[in-house]
Amino acid sequence: MKIIKAVLRPDRVRETPEQFSWVDQALVQHHLIDRCDSRSAALYLFLITVADAQGLSYYASATLGARLHLSADELALARQQLIELALIAYQAPLYQVLALPGTQTACARTPRAAPPALLSTGALAPAPTRQVNAGPMSLAQLIELERSHARL
Repeated sequence: MKIIKAVLRPDRVRETPEQFSWVDQALVQHHLIDRCDSRSAALYLFLITVADAQGLSYYASATLGARLHLSADELALARQQLIELALIAYQAPLYQVLALPGTQTACARTPRAAPPALLSTGALAPAPTRQVNAGPMSLAQLIELERSHARL
């Protein structure tokens, strides 16, 4: 018996929102969700929901813990698991939801040079500064560029 797909709630068909919060199907197709525990999955869901168009958000650990009902240790473990799965980058207090590994989007955005090393905390290591138009920049470089513009 062939199943015919039909929209169940035409009044509620989701469109891509202005903010970056659409969940990439590759999360399931590439079995990344299978490698997350429930706390990591909850943190990831929260981060993709609140992230801007570049995948950035800056919720404080205390706020995240309270919103997700996680202790500080549970939050740290969830964050570390997402970092190890290359789903997020983190440099306190800034989170970046990353394009999923192995997806066309991630490959297209990968800089030619090796990415900055992750510290044991998962924070991006400082990278040498580049000119603004010199190509892809690391998150640390973007933050430093923003700081230098704020001082002007």
